[in-house]
Amino acid sequence: MNNLFNTKNIIKLLAVLFITITVVSCQRDGSAQEDDLPQEDLTNIILNVKDITPGSTGATTSYNYSMGAGGAQSIKLQDGKTYEVTAQFKNGNEDATGEIESAKNEHFLVFNFPNSDITLTRTDGPNSTRGDGKRVGLKTEWVVNKAVKNPAATSQLIFTLFHEPATVSEASTVSGNGIIYGTQTGGETDAQANYNIIN
Repeated sequence: MNNLFNTKNIIKLLAVLFITITVVSCQRDGSAQEDDLPQEDLTNIILNVKDITPGSTGATTSYNYSMGAGGAQSIKLQDGKTYEVTAQFKNGNEDATGEIESAKNEHFLVFNFPNSDITLTRTDGPNSTRGDGKRVGLKTEWVVNKAVKNPAATSQLIFTLFHEPATVSEASTVSGNGIIYGTQTGGETDAQANYNIIN
């Protein structure tokens, strides 16, 4: 009986317990293998912004947000113009957008525009429309009423990809001096990018 409780056995038991707790706490809700798009795998979020205003050249500008690098790219928008915006997610050189489309019922994008008046419409096709009829938000149309409402404040897009939200809504809500498109309850943040809005 004394051999069971000697110092070496207690140290071994504590080491095993510590390793077990560390491994379990490093996983997100459930097994890490359950998440088809782990946070750690996303390196870039690219917004492709195309001017579709009648009479425009239809030029597309890409804004590449690098995860963990800091610094916000500035998206240039002109008041009165309409833009088609597609979101692309990357893991290094590999396009991870298809993984979001494959697991569309588990993902939802929220667009928060503090200090801007932009009317956003989700235009996703069947590949990125969830089983509940809600569109993920990989493809949107933005009508820019006022890109920068208050020149003394920063205008932004806070762009958030949620994983396994309990409920989602495409509805918009006024928030302070801006508008948020989409709401969710529960779930976890797979990725978030902050872009400045300028005109």
